[in-house]
Amino acid sequence: MWFMYILSWLALAIQTSFVTLSIAAGLYYLAELVEEYTVITAKVIKYMIFLTIGVFLGLLVFEDLPLSMIITGLAANISYFIQLRNFPYFAVTAPPFIIAVGLLLLNHYLAFSYFATVWHPFSEVLAYFTICLWLVPFALFVSLSANEYVLPTTTETRPLQESDGTDVVSHYFNRRGKKYGLLSFFKYAQESLLPQRIKKQY
Repeated sequence: MWFMYILSWLALAIQTSFVTLSIAAGLYYLAELVEEYTVITAKVIKYMIFLTIGVFLGLLVFEDLPLSMIITGLAANISYFIQLRNFPYFAVTAPPFIIAVGLLLLNHYLAFSYFATVWHPFSEVLAYFTICLWLVPFALFVSLSANEYVLPTTTETRPLQESDGTDVVSHYFNRRGKKYGLLSFFKYAQESLLPQRIKKQY
C-alpha cells in the first residue's frame, strides 16, 4: 500500500515536469510566431478583444452577474485596445498600460469575491476566467518579445536623438544587446540549461 502511494507522488512529479516543459515549449513557439508576424498578431489580438467585449455584453444580457464586474471587464478591454495603437511597443510607465494592469487586477478581485459567495459550477468559473480575464492579457504578454527585433522607426526618433549624438541605426544595434522579453528569457534558458551539440571535427 505504501509503495503505491510513493509511486503516485513520483508519477505526479514526472507529469508536472512534462506539463511544465510542454507549456514552456508552447510559449516559446508562440513568441517565435509573434516575432515573425507582428501585423497579423495585432489583428488577432484586436479580434480577441472584440470577442471578449461581445462575451461581456452577452453576460450582461443573459446572465445575472454583478454590473461592476461587467463594467470593469469592458473598461479593461477598451484599455487593451488602446495598447494596440503602438503595437508591438509597450511603455510600462504609460498611463494606459498602468490603467490596464489596474483594471485587470480589479476585475480579478471582483470575480474572486463574487464566485466565493455565489456558487457556480467549476466549468463556468473557469470559462469566465479563461475567456473574460486571461485570453487578451496572455496574448499581450506573449507579444512583449515582439519589439526586440523590430527595426527603428520614426516613433523612436525622440529617445534616440536624446542619446549621445550617435545616429539612429548605430544606437539601435548598440541597444540590441539588452533584451528582456519573454523570447530572450526562453533563449537564455535554452542556452544555459540544455546541453549543446558539439560538431565533431573529422
